[in-house]
Amino acid sequence: MSELLELTATELLKEFHKGQFGAVELVNACLEQIRRYDGQIGAFLRVDAQGALAQAAQIDRRRHAREPLGPLAGIPVAIKDNLCTQGVPTTCASRMLADFRPPYDATVIQRLKAADAILLGRTNMDEFAMGGSTENSAFQKTRNPWDLERIPGGSSGGSAACVAARMTPLSVGTDTGGSIRQPAALCGVVGLKPTYGRVSRYGLVAFASSLDQIGPLARSVEDAALVLEVLAGHDPKDSTSVPKPVPPYSKTVGQPLPQLRIGIVPEHYSAGLDAEVGQAIQEAIKVYQSLGATIREVHLPHSKYAVADYYIIAPCEASSNLARYDGVHYGYRTPEQQMRAQLEAEQAALRRAGNQAALEELDTPLVRMFRQSRSEGFGPEVKRRIMLGTYALSAGYYEAYYLKALKVRRLIRQDFDRAFEEVDIILGPVTPSPAFRLGEKINDPLAMYLFDLYTVVTNLAGICGISIPCGFSREGLPIGLHLQAPAFEEERLLRAAWMFQQATDWHHRRPPLENLVAPGA
Repeated sequence: MSELLELTATELLKEFHKGQFGAVELVNACLEQIRRYDGQIGAFLRVDAQGALAQAAQIDRRRHAREPLGPLAGIPVAIKDNLCTQGVPTTCASRMLADFRPPYDATVIQRLKAADAILLGRTNMDEFAMGGSTENSAFQKTRNPWDLERIPGGSSGGSAACVAARMTPLSVGTDTGGSIRQPAALCGVVGLKPTYGRVSRYGLVAFASSLDQIGPLARSVEDAALVLEVLAGHDPKDSTSVPKPVPPYSKTVGQPLPQLRIGIVPEHYSAGLDAEVGQAIQEAIKVYQSLGATIREVHLPHSKYAVADYYIIAPCEASSNLARYDGVHYGYRTPEQQMRAQLEAEQAALRRAGNQAALEELDTPLVRMFRQSRSEGFGPEVKRRIMLGTYALSAGYYEAYYLKALKVRRLIRQDFDRAFEEVDIILGPVTPSPAFRLGEKINDPLAMYLFDLYTVVTNLAGICGISIPCGFSREGLPIGLHLQAPAFEEERLLRAAWMFQQATDWHHRRPPLENLVAPGA
């Protein structure tokens, strides 16, 4: 059974067609892997073993009866817990939505079901996708399968960790400022952030609506192409979904790009870049040169403002999107009896003290319910970003912060437009360093935000990007290679990534799970 876990989704589909094994066997192998290792890694918030086995049995029956099947028939897929699935808890790893069961499926969930993918379970994440280490979950921390003392990246840390740990061949994550690509790089898997508008956001619990995008995490570029082909396409339920035809990514991914022109951004190689990461990127450049690619410098002068720009735009949109969680419509609501008892106790104490002024300033029960529900339901990082965004949007500051940030965003996009007139792909690092230790940056928000240095520009510009494995540090930690392409050029991006994958074996490396020892054991 364990040999099934080493196969990619593309390879598994071929074996299915040969009749070597069935979907039930594969799901059982995945469930056994989860039972063995997820107690230490913490990738999943919930596993639907019964539902997955029922889906698998149905697909095996249909395959045996030679009925038509979808392109992912029998392949288990893990879902980040911010994608609505009808009747299934969708928590965004937040106490605020701990009991929320959506009444509908997100469009990407509908498309995965139509493709006969098996929905294996829900993966852990930073709360409301706000974070880069998956330490901000309200429920548990996720650990990196390569080193349990390290972060897996975020916010799609659970989605990356479960693929790296061979618990599932595929997962789906979301990327607002690098949340697919960064954990993919740190866990040694492939992660693709599509162009804004390529994949429907309907049913995605919004963080920053102009930046969020849904995409695949996988163990090979071919698998990422296969999943993107299922997820992509116009959706009338999403007004930002673009009505462009979806290329046959899975069929063209293996076609090399002749006379590939690759752009290198000198600004990427500053003092903040870890030497081992820089060396791995230089070796990747040599690989492309050996494949006939030409390398030239391009400049993105406004990218130096990207982190500051992102951390104005994203919190502003988060402040607006999260205003709906007020303790009334749905989501967490502070216990009313407890809240009223507390208020009455405060009132009695102030009356005894004769402090009429303070008594008059106390919140009304309704205002206190709003305030306490949000205070108790949201974690520290979410509160921080709501406060940043609310401040930047407030009267007197809107033009100085948010409006100016939108203008800078336009300049960043123009930089990319000019660069792509000269090159086909832009190549660089995904992260400034390999995975850092758990707890190392959690109390230093600025250091955590700067870890997004190389990825936020892709979202601000609305283009597509992919992280592919390109090496390891001396401590055995994965390093990711970042490729970016113009808007709606995912086909080009995937073909360029496949060229590197074919010339190297980094994507075949797997974490030494048999050596995992739980911290403190």
